[in-house]
Amino acid sequence: MPRKPRISPIGIPQHIIQRGNNRQACFTSEQDFIAYSGWLKEYSQKFGVGIHAWVFMTNHVHLLCTPHHIYL
Repeated sequence: MPRKPRISPIGIPQHIIQRGNNRQACFTSEQDFIAYSGWLKEYSQKFGVGIHAWVFMTNHVHLLCTPHHIYL
């Protein structure tokens, strides 16, 4: 059974955590961090999400984001 869609109210900051599968490493080199940050910038602009803060760890990422639009 699929998960129900998450509520993402416009203008309300959210703390998002993304982890590797079974907490495995997401990043194994500096190039991985650089690529992820580039994608984060590109897609946050494309989908209207403000990124206020981030922490990139080897096996997970913390983001403080605010959606500016609703995408269904």
